[in-house]
Amino acid sequence: MTTRAAIAPPLFRFPSLTTTVPKEFVHRSAVAEVMLTDWRRKSDSDFEVTAQWPRGHSFFSSIDDRHDPLLVAETIRQAGTLLAHAEFGVPLGHQFLMWDLDFAVEPDQLLVGGVPAALDIDITCTDIRRRGGHLTGMHYRAVIRRDGRTAATGSATYTCTTPAVYRRLRAGRGVVGGRAALALTAPASPQSVGRTSPKDVVLTPLGKPSSWQLRADTRHPVLFDHPVDHVPGMVLLEAARQAAAAVLERPAFSPSAISSRFSRYAELDSPCMIGARRLPDTDDGTEQVLVTGHQEGEAVFSSTVVAPATAR
Repeated sequence: MTTRAAIAPPLFRFPSLTTTVPKEFVHRSAVAEVMLTDWRRKSDSDFEVTAQWPRGHSFFSSIDDRHDPLLVAETIRQAGTLLAHAEFGVPLGHQFLMWDLDFAVEPDQLLVGGVPAALDIDITCTDIRRRGGHLTGMHYRAVIRRDGRTAATGSATYTCTTPAVYRRLRAGRGVVGGRAALALTAPASPQSVGRTSPKDVVLTPLGKPSSWQLRADTRHPVLFDHPVDHVPGMVLLEAARQAAAAVLERPAFSPSAISSRFSRYAELDSPCMIGARRLPDTDDGTEQVLVTGHQEGEAVFSSTVVAPATAR
């Protein structure tokens, strides 16, 4: 006799199975780069998202036996695009422009354990903007918990637009517009910017202190997960992290917070100059570095990178 269990679809026989969210919802091509595993609506503006960080990653590698804090930034970024598509009805193919992204971590909650880190994320959306009933942008805050304890907090603001509007906005720019990308420049010494491999370095020295040219290797499988017509924001965050490591002369550098503002697209066909300077010392012993990017005489982004206090 055939039982119901034998003919039931496999997913219904194993309701507790975990998988990632669709990669298209978080704008990734590689399933391996999807950090989010599920989501649930709590109200019109509040959501629960779950995520998982791997114990090891080809780019977001462990630092001092802790998960890379930039995983927090990528997780927050993915959560915003997931909710835009899955809960606010933004069609796939629409373009997103991130205006700001901030995060701060609790270092003790980032320790790499014996299994991947399972995360629960509370998302609160504010300043939800619509036009003609369609989402055009919003701000959101995230609280990331691990085993019930806060591991990180953060926020971001983005706008989204239709493919037609984006084409008009980007007419004539980037490789899609017919302009060739810059030739790849030589990397800074990996150890000087907190990396171990030249292929992961996003800065090229300019021969003067605290100044570099952005090095955007479009072949990088993580930073350029798929073809784009501009430099992704996560590349700019990595540039900020590397510049801060160089200024502070701290090779094994794990920022405790980064606060970033983005003012225009960073183009692939024009040099983007990166500068960094230390900010005045703080009362709590942390160190801060202001990193800026300029291209064609215009500001592209600024990031304030906070380094934990060093042992005295």
